[in-house]
Amino acid sequence: MKVAKPPLFSGKMEEVSAFINVAWLYLSMKMIGEAEATKIAWVLSYVQGGVAEAWKDNLLDKLSKDNLLDKLSKGKSEIETVEELFDKIRNKFGKTAEEERKIEQLRMIEQGGKTCNEYVQEFKKVVRGSSYEGQSLIEEFKRGLSRALKRKLAEVENPSHTIEE
Repeated sequence: MKVAKPPLFSGKMEEVSAFINVAWLYLSMKMIGEAEATKIAWVLSYVQGGVAEAWKDNLLDKLSKDNLLDKLSKGKSEIETVEELFDKIRNKFGKTAEEERKIEQLRMIEQGGKTCNEYVQEFKKVVRGSSYEGQSLIEEFKRGLSRALKRKLAEVENPSHTIEE
């Protein structure tokens, strides 16, 4: 049975899921019974180009390229299973990049011609997964409000201290 091999992975956030899914499918269909060390090395061979290549090179330097398979097979490395490698890839290139994208969206959102309720709902949607909270969240919310609302907020006796207020 022919099974597609994963595309080369260069570290782009939008590539993470596809790369991991295709690699997992290939491993589960074509590399059954292979040692985890062999699977890890095989997956790393598809990490090429962009920031992912530098990340892989640093990882391989840590693992010492000379006896990579030996170290991996003896459990003497920070990565002992393919799942651990996939988690590292997700954490390095997926989650962080998604969070950065959310923050960028948050910085660009503006009320414009929307009602206050529409702006609040859009803001809440964008803020999920951004790691913004507290005063920085309030400041981003205020920044996107219309000028008229900003003026009114500036004139309030007791300013808001939480995003709910």
